Amino acid sequence: MSGKQSYTHILKYTGMFGGVQGLNIAITLVRNKFVALLLGPAGMGLASLFTTIVNFFNQATSLGISFSAVRHISELYDSGDTERTNHFVKVVRGWTLLAALAGMLLLAVLGPLFGSSVFGWHADAIDFILLSPVVAMTTITGSETAILKGARMLKPLAKVQVISILSTLVVTVPTYYFFGMSGIIPVFLSMAFLTMVYTLRHSLKHFPYRLRGANGILGEGMEMVRLGVAFVLGCVFGSGSELAIRSLLNVEGGLDVVGLYNAGYMLTVTYAGMVFSAMETDYFPRLSAVANDARAIEVLANRQIEMSLLLVSPMLAALIVFLPLILPLLYSSRFADIIPMGQIAVFSMYFKAVMLPLEYINLAKGNTKAFLVLEICFNVLITVLIAYGYRLFGLWGTGLALTVCNMLNLAVVLVYSLLRYNVSMSRNVLLYSAVHLPLGIAAYVTTFIPGCWMRWSLGIVAVAASTVFSLYFIIYKKTLVWDKIKNKISK
Repeated sequence: MSGKQSYTHILKYTGMFGGVQGLNIAITLVRNKFVALLLGPAGMGLASLFTTIVNFFNQATSLGISFSAVRHISELYDSGDTERTNHFVKVVRGWTLLAALAGMLLLAVLGPLFGSSVFGWHADAIDFILLSPVVAMTTITGSETAILKGARMLKPLAKVQVISILSTLVVTVPTYYFFGMSGIIPVFLSMAFLTMVYTLRHSLKHFPYRLRGANGILGEGMEMVRLGVAFVLGCVFGSGSELAIRSLLNVEGGLDVVGLYNAGYMLTVTYAGMVFSAMETDYFPRLSAVANDARAIEVLANRQIEMSLLLVSPMLAALIVFLPLILPLLYSSRFADIIPMGQIAVFSMYFKAVMLPLEYINLAKGNTKAFLVLEICFNVLITVLIAYGYRLFGLWGTGLALTVCNMLNLAVVLVYSLLRYNVSMSRNVLLYSAVHLPLGIAAYVTTFIPGCWMRWSLGIVAVAASTVFSLYFIIYKKTLVWDKIKNKISK
């Protein structure tokens, strides 16, 4: 794939899955409004508890197949060996059925104990028995999604995600309207079932479900399982870090501080992360396919970093400047205290845009030990920095801690990638960083200007400069967009 074709591919699928993620966020906001009105705080709390418990058992028992299978299927698919690809899909499905059955049984048996010991909440055992199929269906959906990713069936995957998102709204609101809190478990079951059916509908077209002759295939998937378990452990450490952070903030400042921190984190990390949503879906399979070619890895990683910086930087500058206007639309004026936190935390996303493509190299090469060590170090560091940041500077200190932690993590990942894989940043990455980061800093500085007219004018100039710079390279220099525009005009 030539340079412009490669950049155009990255732009296409980043836009596609970023748009899907944006639709998901928008639908979630609308759904939450309806759920809050129909169920009230108690109903939302119950749904949240069920979600937390189901997700925990799914992550603990799925063996990370939804992630690790992508690497192996991608390598086989790119080799053109159809027979081996089909056989490994059978291996994936064999492990998936085992994990789905284990997750379903464990939730049915241990769910009530988990709910009472962790949350101090006593629920009927029948609730968890009814919910247990959700874990199994979610595990199956995850593995079939991995098959679609590995086989580069990204358009069908995007369609599945859009249909699932819209179905969530269509099913949730009427069910809660007619049945209230009694509809929570039916909603969980309906959504898990519909998403599984939509996903299977596309994956079975290309890989029919055949488990005949599957005796002994579980032994063939051990490398996939080891990578998956490492990914799960990384997620567990991440969840533990988040739990520790919220516990510390609760002790230091109370539930209000925890709520404000969550809102600020969502604004900066989750919403800005829409641009990064295509990495696991598109970038990771392509990286896995060239995992044994050091030069190809460096080129692919740098191209992904370049496009990530060009796409996310104008959004980050705009978020810094316009956060005082955006916040009341998404939350309310009672959350105004998180504006300074969000504006400083935005800079963590500049560093993450460079860091994420490099972090995927360990997973693409199956280097699970390095991945786990880096994840553990990052989670310990961010927990410590946020604790000290809050004690020294309040909520603004937590935003500063997020930025400092990501900056330090990027430094470690850059050094490690250079020494272990001989991967360094390209001139273009350095150029884009040297332009966009100062423009982001300029946008941040304008927020301290006392005059309203001057503050908004200079802020808009900084955002416009970042946008024009990115559009010039995205449309004219890097991709085939300009050529396609000229062809359409000439026709």
